[in-house]
Amino acid sequence: MRLGRLSLLLGSALLLVNGSGVLLAQEPAAMNTSQMKFGEFPGMPTCATGAVVSGDPSKGASIILAKMKPGCKFPWHWHTPNESVMIVSGQAEAQMKDGKAMPLHAGGFAFMPSKHVHRFSCSTACMLFIHSDVPFDMHYVDAAGKELTPADALKKVNETAAKPPAH
Repeated sequence: MRLGRLSLLLGSALLLVNGSGVLLAQEPAAMNTSQMKFGEFPGMPTCATGAVVSGDPSKGASIILAKMKPGCKFPWHWHTPNESVMIVSGQAEAQMKDGKAMPLHAGGFAFMPSKHVHRFSCSTACMLFIHSDVPFDMHYVDAAGKELTPADALKKVNETAAKPPAH
């Protein structure tokens, strides 16, 4: 089943590019990182940026190409969607609640089922694809599972939460 999901994800990455640098479904296409528009995502650490390359993470399934600076940390959290992460470059670490930390490097893969508490960090600059199967969200939690605000959760790991864009 995992191989089928990976095949679906990789197939989803070959989609149509529109003028905004976002891939749209149904048509074959290709895109390089120089064509992508990277930016901060509200509530995420400012040490991470991303470019939406497929879908719309606020409305449904999506693929994001993320860049994380060395030492960047996402503390304990969970998502409503199932999350698949594929490492393009760098050295990362994923840890599931009550599990051992797993070092990941280029070609590495992690799957976090819906609402499964985990954390993620990069010891070197990292680039990774993140696939979500429904609208993306982020719920930071403490050791007891109590939900925290992004600012409070990220402060505990010396990170700062990105602010929503000004309108």
